[in-house]
Amino acid sequence: MSIEKLTPFLAPAYENFPKGRVVSLVVLRTTLSETIFRTEGTGEPMCREFVHAGIEDQRTIERLVMTKRKQIAPERRRGREFLRAYDLLYNAKKEESVCSLNTNAPCEMCIDCFLYGFAAGGGGAQKSRIWTEDAFSLLPAAELVSDRTLNGVYENGTMRLKRDDDTDKASTSLNTSEYIKPGVHFLDVVTLKDVTADELRYILGNILLTSRYGAVSSRVGRMENQILGIFGGIAELPSSLELVQSVHDAMRTREELLEHPFNRNILAGAVESVIDGWKARRGITLKLSPEEVQALIDDVDRCWSPDEREAFLKRLDEAYLPFRQEPVADAKKSRSRAKKTADTEAES
Repeated sequence: MSIEKLTPFLAPAYENFPKGRVVSLVVLRTTLSETIFRTEGTGEPMCREFVHAGIEDQRTIERLVMTKRKQIAPERRRGREFLRAYDLLYNAKKEESVCSLNTNAPCEMCIDCFLYGFAAGGGGAQKSRIWTEDAFSLLPAAELVSDRTLNGVYENGTMRLKRDDDTDKASTSLNTSEYIKPGVHFLDVVTLKDVTADELRYILGNILLTSRYGAVSSRVGRMENQILGIFGGIAELPSSLELVQSVHDAMRTREELLEHPFNRNILAGAVESVIDGWKARRGITLKLSPEEVQALIDDVDRCWSPDEREAFLKRLDEAYLPFRQEPVADAKKSRSRAKKTADTEAES
């Protein structure tokens, strides 16, 4: 199994202190529907940045950005759906409520807390062991966005609601919103620090099973994630921006390919040729072949299959058992009960 080749870069068990083991993923994220990535409200433009087109091509262009939070939040929620289904989320230490994101009260004991980290809890902290960064589109933003006019009609199907005292007033629910076209490719590098084999399977499952990103994800935002490369070493890979720029340099001599939309297989081939050269970089020891990557994905699919999913998640959950800290209040009660028991025994 290809995951065994990664053994030198995987932790045998969870450890609270880092030991310099790095597994890196190269991910191709492709929009399958209209998608909205913005940090402001309705009507604001998509997230974008001015950057150099390539490492050799120093022209300045504006690229779309899929911010790190737009990636990691939906993937965490996807994994937590299954933790909730199998009762693997615990009560928060501060409150008598089940662990939940963005409540400032993590349980500090579930798989999600151990992997993605927490900072506010019952006195403990866990740094995230999944490092992400902004992903960039390959093509300029101007070619990849369009506008859509939206209106909110009344229940009678028109923009006017006829009433005796308000017969002429039209609905103001009318605006124009920018969106990212289907078929846009974002290239991304994800770095995993000191994760175990099962943690790697869990993270890959979250990435591969998440299919909705961005705003209004119940209506738009379909994306497909594809793992194009897996590396092992003691150092990070080049950044997502360097990857996009290197692929741009590799493809710019074929201008007809740098038009939206372009063939995903051609892009995957260009990415493979670029990342193949990363094997010689300092701190990078191993690159799985495409066949080995597929074997690892098959292994992940097997663990997440209906027959094995519950056993897999419970096995991973039990791996943290020696590291779970008893809630402070419960610990005090336990110590108090132990003291009373000792006093009673002494008196008798």
